[in-house]
Amino acid sequence: MKDIVYRRCCGLDVHKETIAACVRWTEDKSEIRKENRVFGTTTQELRMLSAWMQQYQVRQVAMESTGVYWKPVWNVLEAGPFEVKLANSQHIRNLPGRKTDRKDGEWIAKLLQYDLVPASFVPPLPIRELRDLCRSRIKLVQEHATVTNRIQAILEDANIKLASVASDVLGRSGRAMLEAIIDGQSDPVVLAEMAKSSLRRKIPQLRLALEGCLNDHHRFRLRQAMEHLEFLEGRIFVLEEEIHRRSSGAEPGQARVCRDLRLIRAAA
Repeated sequence: MKDIVYRRCCGLDVHKETIAACVRWTEDKSEIRKENRVFGTTTQELRMLSAWMQQYQVRQVAMESTGVYWKPVWNVLEAGPFEVKLANSQHIRNLPGRKTDRKDGEWIAKLLQYDLVPASFVPPLPIRELRDLCRSRIKLVQEHATVTNRIQAILEDANIKLASVASDVLGRSGRAMLEAIIDGQSDPVVLAEMAKSSLRRKIPQLRLALEGCLNDHHRFRLRQAMEHLEFLEGRIFVLEEEIHRRSSGAEPGQARVCRDLRLIRAAA
């Protein structure tokens, strides 16, 4: 059997509302002892967990990455005198038959004592926060694309073929036409004259494409969609500004990660 690596350690089985903790240690005569306790997941309970482990002079701690529930536990323990390992539950699954959280905690502690817990990489807090911001931006960009498709569907329903002529329905020209349509304008000649730059060369085609069957229902839906789109664009802009501010002020060791994050943002 593999030799014991850590004489004192603790295994945590983390859930939404409870944490099953098991401290495991060896006595001078190589006798193994353990102590189990269940804590809540409120901040006060997490501090009690930290104090309890310090009482047993624990320095090595391992826990499963269960959903998002491990994050507040990590944040509290990270600030303490512990070396915390986060493990994928697939890598530390017990033998078939374990049914209780207490046994889960004991199993994690036993694996850790023999240094058999494969640790997942948890980046430093600034990088974790940057990742959260980039994920939020990606979600907003995806929602922006959904609303854009909804606008196109409304135009098609009204038999407005703007997308067949303009490469970007939501460009400067397209937005001007959409705003005019929402305000009640339906004359294709007037709408076509709102074309700007190179799109003006296609005014004859625009006049044909903008002649549709618009009614108040279409205008109402377009107004709702455009307001939603502008809201999303504002949120995306704020997020990008914050991401740029944080990534520009990153430490030298974080430069590669920040470049990767910028590539993710550009590709989204």
